[in-house]
Amino acid sequence: MNGPFLLATTQLNISKLDFAIILAYLLLIIGMGLYVSRKQKRTVDSYFLAGRSLKWPTIGLSLFATNISTVHLIGLAADGYRVGLVVGNFECLAAFTLIMLGLVFAPIYHRSGVVTLPDFLEQRYSAGSRIMLAIMGVVAALFIHIGMTLYAGSTIMHEFFGIDVFTSVLVISAITTLYTVMGGLKAVVITESIQTVLLIIGSIAITWFAVGALNDQGIDSFSKLRDALPEKHMSMIHENGGFSWYAFVLGYPVLGIWYWCADQTIVQRVLGAQTEQDAQIGPLFAGFIKVLPLMIMVFPGVIAYVLFQNQIGEDPNRALPVLINKLITEDLMGLKGLIAAGLLAALMSTIAGALNSTATLISIDVVKKLKPETSDAKLVAAGRITAIVVMILAIGWSTMGSKFESIFSGLNSMIACLAPPITVVFIWGVLWPRGTAKASLVTLIMGSMLGGLTFALDFGFGLITNDLGIPFMLQAWWLFVICSVIFVAVSLLTPPPTNDQIEMMCWKHPLKEIVFRKLSGVTDPRLIALLLALIMSGIYITFA
Repeated sequence: MNGPFLLATTQLNISKLDFAIILAYLLLIIGMGLYVSRKQKRTVDSYFLAGRSLKWPTIGLSLFATNISTVHLIGLAADGYRVGLVVGNFECLAAFTLIMLGLVFAPIYHRSGVVTLPDFLEQRYSAGSRIMLAIMGVVAALFIHIGMTLYAGSTIMHEFFGIDVFTSVLVISAITTLYTVMGGLKAVVITESIQTVLLIIGSIAITWFAVGALNDQGIDSFSKLRDALPEKHMSMIHENGGFSWYAFVLGYPVLGIWYWCADQTIVQRVLGAQTEQDAQIGPLFAGFIKVLPLMIMVFPGVIAYVLFQNQIGEDPNRALPVLINKLITEDLMGLKGLIAAGLLAALMSTIAGALNSTATLISIDVVKKLKPETSDAKLVAAGRITAIVVMILAIGWSTMGSKFESIFSGLNSMIACLAPPITVVFIWGVLWPRGTAKASLVTLIMGSMLGGLTFALDFGFGLITNDLGIPFMLQAWWLFVICSVIFVAVSLLTPPPTNDQIEMMCWKHPLKEIVFRKLSGVTDPRLIALLLALIMSGIYITFA
């Protein structure tokens, strides 16, 4: 959900030690996944929800790792170089939607005991809504989370190490599928926790050396850095264009609520929480970590503009490779290998999370629904087969990545068209008891059709973005408005839901129950959320 992505052309010189570090990392991840698979029972809760044993630190780290992919590492640096800190809004605003997940959605999900988000929609609305969301979830995972991430990551590995793109796709796919299929959600979240640490260490190292290089040139303050950059490059708030403040205010919540609160790939970690407090604090912990990409992924790209503009030129996606080549010198042996492991970590964690979610959706929301008598062992087997099939399909789709003018714009266009109807049925569903089953199904069907038409017109002809001048975030906003009108109108024209449909599935008095309920102590999630909101507000004041 960031800016344009073009192929990097700078290859890294990798020493034997660096290759050894990369190999050791891959063996560690495979070994950890296989170890977890041996210790795990073959039950639905165990395989798909980690036995509902996840604690908040693991949930938070896993949420962050699943979100951050290789294209984030390359793309955020590229957009930092190209347009500045404004692209950091995609990371910082995520903290506010994670607050929504922790305070509004997580308690409902945990109390209802649902296994999947389509399961939630069936209990709140109907079986039809469940099937529609399951289909949309698999489509999102295959095309958005796995296919394009796989293509971008393999291309980066080719540019960095000279490995053939197709070979990279096959190797990365095989390794990720192996530990995901064998170990289930627990293997995914444990390996993601390791991957998050590697990713953060590598990004901090690049930022550290980049800031040091600035100091060597006499730029030792934000004011001097601002003077060396184009106007607004150090500002997170722009007045015009696709990254304007109103585009973010209106459009980002539509994308963010789907992505963080209603997407099986992300929310599955919350569904596997041990307690309701773990389900709430885990997303909030991830929100605090989301401060990091602004400073260790976007900011290095801004610095690259000052240090290496002549070398990077008009190809912003060379920003990160040039930074690594110029700043990580030969005497820092092993560091390039660590950074490369971080790139692999970002790629594999996103794919692994999406694979596990598709396995869950097909097993629980299709197989179990059609054949309720299916045993847990057979459901797990169906999930494993699904993961393998989806990965094979994603490999095929990843070869189409070069057809996009830019990967990020392609992803954003798909997300902007997919998210609005899902966001509508979830946000109205948990906050408005009057929302009906018929309204949900009609909204999902009509919203999907409108979204598909919008994507076709824009991607095929550039009609909406170029001719009408409506950027993707505002497209998402207007689709959300249309879907909301459909949902409310159909709800008011159909009989109200039964008590069973709203009991435990909906906040009957949202402000009273979420905001004004008595505090439980200093660890109350609402206090933690307030602290997170204050920190993010401080960041916006600093970089306005």
